[in-house]
Amino acid sequence: MYTGLLHLHNLLRWVILILLIITLVQSFSAKKDPGSAKGLQKTSLFLLIAAHTTFVIGLYQYFFGQLGFKLLMDSGFADVMKNKAARFWAIEHITGMLIAIAMITVARRKVKGLAYGAAGWLYLLALIFILASIPWPFREVVGRPLI
Repeated sequence: MYTGLLHLHNLLRWVILILLIITLVQSFSAKKDPGSAKGLQKTSLFLLIAAHTTFVIGLYQYFFGQLGFKLLMDSGFADVMKNKAARFWAIEHITGMLIAIAMITVARRKVKGLAYGAAGWLYLLALIFILASIPWPFREVVGRPLI
């Protein structure tokens, strides 16, 4: 089950990135032309659902897998902080994604409140946090395949 959820988590990463880019463009377009915001309402909702679903799957992996909470409990916080890979999985990945999910949630509320410019900036910041927190293949110690 863990492996299946890991693959789903990976697949949803791409869904989130695609929806986030679309929503980002729509947000700044809606700021200039509020008539184009109808698509933004739907896209931002799908982004919110995908992000929260991925986060719940990630929480399961964090608490029941080998690279999150178990790593902290077995090695201790000080040892985890000294190891790049352990620090990434136990601290950096979950923290960066939690911040990004919070920004996506607040941005969705801004979209519902018709504050498209503020939503666009929040989506941009969320994208930056997500890109920084993904274990890309080119990252030395923590890299994972793209698919």
